[in-house]
Amino acid sequence: MCAMDLRSIKQRFDIIGDNQALNRALEIAVQVAATDLSVLVTGESGVGKEVIPQIIHINSPRKHSQYIAVNCGAIPEGTIDSELFGHEKGSFTGAFETRKGYFEVANGGTLFLDEVAELPLSTQVRLLRVIQSGEFIKVGSSKVQKTDVRVIAATNVKLQRAIEQGRFREDLYYRLNTVPIVVPSLRERREDIHLLFKKFSLDFADKYKMPSIRLTPDAVIMLESYRWPGNVRQLKSIAEQISVIEHNRLIGPELLNKYLPPDSSNNLPVRTEGHTSDYLTDRDIIFKILYQLRQEVEELKLKLSKEQVIPPTRISTGKEIQSNIGDSSIVDYEEDAFTESLSISEVNSDLIKRALEKNNGKRKLAAQELGISERTLYRKIKELNLD
Repeated sequence: MCAMDLRSIKQRFDIIGDNQALNRALEIAVQVAATDLSVLVTGESGVGKEVIPQIIHINSPRKHSQYIAVNCGAIPEGTIDSELFGHEKGSFTGAFETRKGYFEVANGGTLFLDEVAELPLSTQVRLLRVIQSGEFIKVGSSKVQKTDVRVIAATNVKLQRAIEQGRFREDLYYRLNTVPIVVPSLRERREDIHLLFKKFSLDFADKYKMPSIRLTPDAVIMLESYRWPGNVRQLKSIAEQISVIEHNRLIGPELLNKYLPPDSSNNLPVRTEGHTSDYLTDRDIIFKILYQLRQEVEELKLKLSKEQVIPPTRISTGKEIQSNIGDSSIVDYEEDAFTESLSISEVNSDLIKRALEKNNGKRKLAAQELGISERTLYRKIKELNLD
């Protein structure tokens, strides 16, 4: 797929960014559009999975027929079969007339099943049959009907785990997953974050006839360092919040920080190239400085030993404490010689000052040196009055 075709797809569907993983997802969507293969779109909540089936439908031979999007998680379990396959009059209480289901209405077109992992097992059996043979039976009927529907499904659930837990049928998974398309999370396309923020701000300003908000360079760094558990949906929400609440149109890091809530996810902090987690604690920072200090002591001892000035001596005493930071296991030695007088704030202050001095005051480089995000560094500088 040429760059011009990809650009036209992005313009038509208002897609911002040039991330490689995003481009790959769009390319696969266009390539598979000409076929009738089932497609499974995966990705975290809020990444914009719903645009993929639209691209597939518009570029397929079915583009002049019906396109129906169904949120499977929003339909009560008791009525999901009726919604998808229809029902006969009198088949259950409240069925006052015969009703067509989505598979019948979308005949000849495309049916997008969002949150497909939320379907009950009994409905999954029916779905498997209609995908395999194009046959379905209305609720309360014994008559087999035929339909010609292209099925595209999406989920933010890890279906392999759902299969292991008995919540999703393995045969249905393989039937849906003929062509997998993965939409990357926002933290995997950090180069697009500021572009998206500017777009949402400009759209909001244009809609409500007001000046658009802008970010200082430090605020841009903070924006790109945030983990974004809610992905594009969360970014848009925050851009609109700031646009409507703040009178100042130039937003700095301290102001932006008020709108970036702590990530309550139970997942481990995500490390990406050039960025580290926001969630290192004071204890972790102490471990890091003590480890660095011990390394310096050991290097000094080794140097003195080689020069035969004095025999090497053992300084450290006490027990080893294990602490995991990122992927490495850090060993903390309780050094009687220098730890008993160090408080948390003193250790933090000393470490941050040393990192800033070493990097000529450049906070981005200092944060990388400390193994924390710039957002965390800004917070620490403010807490310790280091400005």
